[in-house]
Amino acid sequence: MRRKEGLADANLNTIDEKIINILKGDSRKPFVEIANSIGMSESAVRRRVKNLQDTGVIKKFTIEMGPSNKTSAITLISVSSVADTSKVSEQLLKLNGVETVYEITGQYDIATIIVASTILEINSYIDEIRKIDGVSDTNTVIILRTLGNAR
Repeated sequence: MRRKEGLADANLNTIDEKIINILKGDSRKPFVEIANSIGMSESAVRRRVKNLQDTGVIKKFTIEMGPSNKTSAITLISVSSVADTSKVSEQLLKLNGVETVYEITGQYDIATIIVASTILEINSYIDEIRKIDGVSDTNTVIILRTLGNAR
């Protein structure tokens, strides 16, 4: 009987982490190339990736568009004192264009990264943010240029 490979085994964790790191760098990398780089068979890598998907470790494969194909903005959000910041954050994550949500300290309670094709589209996303119950103020800046490897 064949033992099901799982994430609980420490040796398997290391291999799974290697596969995940390779896929983070290039999610289209062929399984045969991944297998060659970690010293496994292509079928073993394919099974591991399927297992990582089935267990929810890998939720989806995605693309990251280059900077010339998108416009980004940082929107700082104040939450009213009677509202629950975490509930506002949850609502923000459901909106189109909202890529990342940070709960922060300081004058504002939340910072979001908004990504869209145009500034006009970003403006419409900001209008949706302002409609969320508990949002009392916003301040948005358009990102002109990104230097380094922003993550």
